[in-house]
Amino acid sequence: MYMLVEKRTNSHLHLKRSPGIRSWSVCVGIASIGLAAAYYSADSLAWKLFYMAGCFFVAAQNLEQWEEAIFDKNKGTICLKTFNLYKKILTLSKGGNEQVVAMLSEIRDVNVEEETVRYFGKGYLVVLRFVTGFSHPLTQSAVLGCRSDVEAVAKLITSFLELDRVETPQDFSQSSETEASDADEP
Repeated sequence: MYMLVEKRTNSHLHLKRSPGIRSWSVCVGIASIGLAAAYYSADSLAWKLFYMAGCFFVAAQNLEQWEEAIFDKNKGTICLKTFNLYKKILTLSKGGNEQVVAMLSEIRDVNVEEETVRYFGKGYLVVLRFVTGFSHPLTQSAVLGCRSDVEAVAKLITSFLELDRVETPQDFSQSSETEASDADEP
């Protein structure tokens, strides 16, 4: 699953993502190696603690991030938050939380991009494109093989932001009339 809908109203869209089963499996596997090395070794207690601490540290490093995307039409902002357990441990709980805030009015498009993930194949993620030409991914890591999940999230965001709304000929004629009336005025 790419991202889960936590809350959806006409003015608020809250998406969440937590580490997947693959990430947790790698974490438990690496931590188990540390526990097994400590349990079966004939070394001193200090070495056993070193084995366990080292493997738990590497396990936390390989764990994916918790991520949130909060689209708020009332405030006119999007807030992208990430929480990283490894950074939290490394900085003794002073870091690990990152936040990016942007204006909703600056988002001009939502796309699904494909990226190559070494040894695993292709991954997909949603990219927000801004009017300034800047692009920012919705999440920091791609999902392997589930393009339909990622496309569903992109369509949800596009419909929430009303980016899929096509201007009717009336809209074009109204805008050209206002431009012509503005040109007439001194």
